[in-house]
Amino acid sequence: MSKALICPSILSADFARLADEVASVASGGADFIHVDVMDGRFVPNLTLGAPVVKSLRAATDLPLDCHLMVEEPDHLLESFAKAGADMLSVHIEACRHLHRTVQQIRSLGMRPGVAVNPHTSFASVEPILPECDFVLVMSVNPGFGGQSFLPSVLEKVRAIDAWRKSHHPSLKIQIDGGIKPTTILEAREAGVDWFVAGSAVFGQADRGAAISALRAAL
Repeated sequence: MSKALICPSILSADFARLADEVASVASGGADFIHVDVMDGRFVPNLTLGAPVVKSLRAATDLPLDCHLMVEEPDHLLESFAKAGADMLSVHIEACRHLHRTVQQIRSLGMRPGVAVNPHTSFASVEPILPECDFVLVMSVNPGFGGQSFLPSVLEKVRAIDAWRKSHHPSLKIQIDGGIKPTTILEAREAGVDWFVAGSAVFGQADRGAAISALRAAL
């Protein structure tokens, strides 16, 4: 199993102090920064776009992992590449021509990933996995921070983990939603490599201690 990486989500950060917030988790040991992009259509909330990613790129050397929770993401891919995104995931539920979208993400110089909602089955996502660098398994319904972890998604994580061992060993499994010291270990044991954490990191006064607590729970 590969090294576990901690990926704080700026969805739970103070947007009025975003550069300082990112610096606080970078110095606290974060592995990369997770950026939740919501369009108010695919999910109810509206968050941020490529201009904020461009500002983040100037503020940190950490990799920027952008998660597009948007309808018809294709028209946004180039703008996020130009803004400095390192990794970009799109939702299988939002893409009409997913294979083409994933290919375009890679051609723009970003690592492509596919995101799947809790109700989306492993069988639905399996055909695209050979084209991806990572798969993002949502362990809450997308659109809001601070939700409780859904343990039912771990069956899907185990299925992906079993598949990659014989088909795509370099594929990474990322999980997003309700990750905290009391839930991270069971996700790790199911096969997760990358852990997105919002309120468990940015919701704590000492970001370094929060990240250390997540690592200690592993």
